[in-house]
Amino acid sequence: MKILSWNLNGLKSAMQKGLMDIISSEEYDILAFQEIKNDGRNLPLEITMSGYNITVNPAVKAGYSGTMTMSKFKPLSVSTELSMDEGRVLNVEMENFYFINCYFPNSRRDLSRLDLKMDFNNRFMEYCLELDRRKPLIICGDFNVAHEEIDIARPADNHNSAGFTDSERQWFSHFLDSGFVDTFRIFHKEGGIYSWWSYMNRARERNIGWRIDYFVVSRRIGERVKSSEVLGDITGSDHAPIFLE
Repeated sequence: MKILSWNLNGLKSAMQKGLMDIISSEEYDILAFQEIKNDGRNLPLEITMSGYNITVNPAVKAGYSGTMTMSKFKPLSVSTELSMDEGRVLNVEMENFYFINCYFPNSRRDLSRLDLKMDFNNRFMEYCLELDRRKPLIICGDFNVAHEEIDIARPADNHNSAGFTDSERQWFSHFLDSGFVDTFRIFHKEGGIYSWWSYMNRARERNIGWRIDYFVVSRRIGERVKSSEVLGDITGSDHAPIFLE
């Protein structure tokens, strides 16, 4: 099974930059997109005719946030709990696992949303632990946190910045310790590989980035993971897609 996850920073924009080539390749069994900025009622015809089972969790606010999952498997059920009216979590239940597509809140430059994010994080962990008692989880998306110093190009300069505060990083450690695996770190122990870059100051060209997009799985299925990569050569968003096999 091959899965791709990507924060598109706008479905319409990504469609103009080659997204349909990825979808129409039929290479992936599941495609998970975040920040689609689409209400789900106005999806491009090419997507609706793609042959995938499509589920969308839009934000109440037009042109903001939202998640979409496209799967070759027909879901048993779909849940949108914890979404905060912002389309944050899309849980698609499959026969042997739950597939959770998530777009975590950003704590904002002034950290004005840090408390809200931490509350979301804690509720998300409780939700995942409850589901994990029933069947394994595959979780993907933009967690809006660089977990360790090797996940960010300039850790010293960004300590206590949004997405690199002690509380956000400690929560992610606690989340993994509760029974989950950051699949990328199974295969990559080094730093310097990132999934998001600012549009400013040629950050992507200079690889001044952050790894904030993850595939996380229940620990008991960690040995089944064959590959977990950042597809940094694919452009079309300020995020790179990530891949799991």
